[in-house]
Amino acid sequence: MTAEEQRALLAVALLAAFADGDKSEVEREEVKRIAATLGGQASGLNVQALMQDVLLGRLSLPQAVSALKAREHRQLAYELAVCVCDADGVQTVAEQRFLAGLKAELGGSLDTAFEAQADALARETDAPAGAGAAASAAAGVDRIALDKTIFNRAVLCGALELLPQSWASIAIIPLQVKLVHGIAQAHGIENVDAGMIKEFIATAGVGLTGQYLEQFGRKLVGGLLGSVLGGLGRGVGSVGTGMAMSFATTYALGQLAVRYYGGGRQMSTALLKQTYQDLLVSAKQMQQQALPQIQQQASTLDAGKVLEMVRKPLA
Repeated sequence: MTAEEQRALLAVALLAAFADGDKSEVEREEVKRIAATLGGQASGLNVQALMQDVLLGRLSLPQAVSALKAREHRQLAYELAVCVCDADGVQTVAEQRFLAGLKAELGGSLDTAFEAQADALARETDAPAGAGAAASAAAGVDRIALDKTIFNRAVLCGALELLPQSWASIAIIPLQVKLVHGIAQAHGIENVDAGMIKEFIATAGVGLTGQYLEQFGRKLVGGLLGSVLGGLGRGVGSVGTGMAMSFATTYALGQLAVRYYGGGRQMSTALLKQTYQDLLVSAKQMQQQALPQIQQQASTLDAGKVLEMVRKPLA
């Protein structure tokens, strides 16, 4: 895949991220941070300049897709746009209009079978988070069991990064939401819904749409998508930065939730952000320990199992 094709794919993803026209300044800053990070990793791809072109309206959708000549690249562009629009929940009317316009611009016969899985995962992001753990604050929280659950959920999210399906990464977000919800219930807190959990995750400094965009961007600038489109696939044995970050993000969020709900939800925004960053550093150091489990998990996952795991309550 050429640098021009990489730029076009990332441009489509950024346009999709701002399609609803309702991004807050906080969300804009988060996407800018992601662009800066990717810009430092990419070779020959000025992501920050691309970000400015999108924000200032200097890059239209027709211009973005014009560089995508191969059918598989156009298919990937549509899949990525759907996943970005679905990342924070059910698509808005504006996002639906954007996707319809993108489909028209891409032309040809696009395979839309993946949309059913992506939409199902998006609905799970806004659904009740499940029954949660059986423990309660009155009975005492089983920290050993919670730590095991957090580790296992982080391993699963890392494994999802090794799957070739574009929509698979969307599953990471509802799995994180359910993890935090289960931890809240384990501490005897029942009045927590999915919206409150997503706000908690965002307050910690992890945006939902931004998180998916970052996952995609890391794969793109790291050259992983080239091997997928070349028919080589991202075999179970390949280990990328995206896998490590998805593991670390999930593990750090789980441990942050333990501290937050275990401490009576008294942490300030500044303390939440700082604690999450500290936990993220230690979580990144655990990736080598988790690597065998991540690879084993990835080898047994398929579309049906991903959906089943997303819908399963925290155990």
